[in-house]
Amino acid sequence: MLQSILLQVSVASADSTQIATSLSINYFELLLKGGVVIYPIMFLLLATFYLMIERYLFIKSASNIDFGYLRSLKDSIMRGDVRTATTLSKSTNLPIARILEKGITRIGRPVKDIESAMETQSNLEISKMEKNMGYLGLIAGVAPTLGFVGTISGIIRIFYEISVTGNFSIETISNGLYEKMISSFSGLVVGLIAYSAYHGINMMIDKFSINLQATVMDFLDTLNEPAS
Repeated sequence: MLQSILLQVSVASADSTQIATSLSINYFELLLKGGVVIYPIMFLLLATFYLMIERYLFIKSASNIDFGYLRSLKDSIMRGDVRTATTLSKSTNLPIARILEKGITRIGRPVKDIESAMETQSNLEISKMEKNMGYLGLIAGVAPTLGFVGTISGIIRIFYEISVTGNFSIETISNGLYEKMISSFSGLVVGLIAYSAYHGINMMIDKFSINLQATVMDFLDTLNEPAS
């Protein structure tokens, strides 16, 4: 009796071990079961990471404000030393310096002309920051759609095989269906990453734009101080 009980326990233990082994998932192999659509989705994922990192590093570097430069520039303008202010701006490789340089080179003209020149340069600098941002927005829309296309084409294939073979079983449908839904899941994940990156980077650009407006207003106030 005891031997039979031990035998049943050992058999049950072996079965549970076998089930646990069969349920262990190789996520890479599972991902590849999503069909050929997975390959362009993976390419879009790599492109998303590249664009996200490249834009983040570029904008973070370009949006820096050198307060030492601003103080020196203000002192030069207060002294009326336009040449030193121009040289200082040219030697500072930052968007804010290039924008202020456009205003400095037009000192003596009407304020409207100075503002117009600085606004034009501001638009150019912001355009540089927004470069390739359209691709992130495109990926955010294309990746989920591509995943759905893969799923729908897989479902069509499943029902076509059922109609040909006549093998209509839950196992047949579920095995094929979960594989095809992998493409939808992958597309949604890539789209979510691209969507978050797109709006996150746009928030960085908006923050730079606000800081830029404050700096330009301070510059214009500085131009009026000597006259007062």
